[in-house]
Amino acid sequence: MGRAFEFRKARKMKRWSAMSKAFTRIGKDIVMAVKDGGPDPDSNSRLRAVIQNAKAVNMPKVNVERAIKKASEKGQGDYKEVLFEGYAQHGIAVLVETATDNNTRTVANVRSYFNKTDGSLGTSGSVVFMFDHTCNFKIKGDDLDLEELELELIDSGVDEIFEDTDEDEDGVEHTSVMVYAPFESFGSIQSYLEENEIEIISSGFERIPQVTKQISAEEAEDVEKLLEKLEEDDDVQNVYHTMEEIAD
Repeated sequence: MGRAFEFRKARKMKRWSAMSKAFTRIGKDIVMAVKDGGPDPDSNSRLRAVIQNAKAVNMPKVNVERAIKKASEKGQGDYKEVLFEGYAQHGIAVLVETATDNNTRTVANVRSYFNKTDGSLGTSGSVVFMFDHTCNFKIKGDDLDLEELELELIDSGVDEIFEDTDEDEDGVEHTSVMVYAPFESFGSIQSYLEENEIEIISSGFERIPQVTKQISAEEAEDVEKLLEKLEEDDDVQNVYHTMEEIAD
């Protein structure tokens, strides 16, 4: 398996700890999608994708509808996507995606997290080149021929297609298919899946480290202090790093 498979396996071990955090993140995604393309999901592909993601984390339909309505109101402010780059201890590169309505607050908070954990906040471009910006789709895998699907999507630059399993709250395993491709391929892959009536469970974007660094368990604890502070911040959407995950 390739880097996307290994990356996803590691990320699955570190899901959002609180469902409310996932709801907050999706709520911001809805606002940005509506501001970008309007409140009608039929004509707004970005909003369609966010609604699928909301269903995937069991966000109540009424919450989604309320968020779309609120985002459509004239008085609703917008969120700006800001990327932060820096280093945790032991030379681990860290990339932080945020969505904020107060950039001054977010900059101050993120800088303080790095400072308090003996890390350093870098300048734009200092570590982003160490990560591949990818898009991904989680789709229903029933009756799908993965080799045939890969051939169909080859022109979209698909990197990896593989089966994935998740456990529901009752402990029952469900199998799906993951599709990874470059960031720029999102629109063409989304169109292909929708046109061919392949059910999209969720989709999104991730930054996969090109190379990871192995450190000791004690050093990893130092890095985790920074990662935890970042992930607890409401303005933070995603955190990526180059630390090699230590197997349990």
